[in-house]
Amino acid sequence: MSDNSSPLHAPPWIVRTAARTWRCAPAPTEVRAFHAALPGHSPTPLIELPQLATELGVGRVFVKDESRRLGLPAFKVLGASWAIHRVLAEHAEHAEGPEEPGPVTLVAATDGNHGRAVARVARLLGQRAHIFVPQGVHPAAASAIAAEQALVTEVPGPYDEAVRRAAEAADAPHTVLVQDTAWPGYERIPGWIVEGYATLCAEIDEQLAAHGVTAGPDLVALPVGVGSLAQAVVTHYRSRPRGRAPALLSVEPESAACVLHSLALGEPVSVTTGETIMAGLNCGTPSSIAWPYLYGGLDAAVAVPDADSARAVDRLAALGVDSGPCGAATLAGTRAVLTGTGCARRRTALGLDATSVVVLLSTEGTAANPHSTSAA
Repeated sequence: MSDNSSPLHAPPWIVRTAARTWRCAPAPTEVRAFHAALPGHSPTPLIELPQLATELGVGRVFVKDESRRLGLPAFKVLGASWAIHRVLAEHAEHAEGPEEPGPVTLVAATDGNHGRAVARVARLLGQRAHIFVPQGVHPAAASAIAAEQALVTEVPGPYDEAVRRAAEAADAPHTVLVQDTAWPGYERIPGWIVEGYATLCAEIDEQLAAHGVTAGPDLVALPVGVGSLAQAVVTHYRSRPRGRAPALLSVEPESAACVLHSLALGEPVSVTTGETIMAGLNCGTPSSIAWPYLYGGLDAAVAVPDADSARAVDRLAALGVDSGPCGAATLAGTRAVLTGTGCARRRTALGLDATSVVVLLSTEGTAANPHSTSAA
């Protein structure tokens, strides 16, 4: 059911009452050990912010700060590193002759973070990278990808067009598409990327327990583009046979709310995207492999305007957390749901009260996509 009783003030949102009973298979266990063995890897912080708990009317609020993950300002390297590891292992296995296999060109489309992660891993492993960047990505983000020695092709169109161009380029010999969205016929590598994000969720479990929250969170808010991270989060929390299942809230830009619209219609749909400072979430079509998990396991979805994300960036910065517009979107979305017109019904629908524990996934730092985010 949708809560749109006050369209002038209530946020665009939908809530689904059966999600906490939906179950799926768990992520593979070897991913965490793979990341732990990477040079320079360490868990990212989980920061408690009592001020936000007071503002949101809940018991405790924690922010998972992904502004520094393996030397990059976003979480995406978790999925890219695991998927490229699997791709190169398979390439070596199928190489002919006694000599070492030659370099592979890894191709991806990106709103910024995924492409830089693919380019970084390719450079470290002696491979090549070709990254397609859609219109609207900040020039500094494109330059950061090029600084990883990747070939960068700027596409005069939206993200979905960049994905199409990348897929075409990957038809060349010794070239592999490493894309974090899936469609029929291209699902295995995106599935490996999703598996890589499991490390982030496992860290949250351990860090919450260290803070005395052994039963887990009551609400997890996560930013959504095509839904790959959301698929990983749903897998983590909906694969447990028993114990408390948290409410899972997805947050998107109002100008690119493909998951919210798909949930409302009960089937995946594409939307026409506009400009947004939440560049990494500016996606018009849900990933085909993510969709069953989003439809089955998300409790609610909300869309937020750029101004709300910008204010959330500023608020987190004031509290000492470096968060870009995509990361801060989770604070903006949670604030929209838990406060303002109609919030009592929304809080009840999510099973939240003044004692609830909330986790916000801040998936990038300001360096990931350095848009001007002033809320003035």
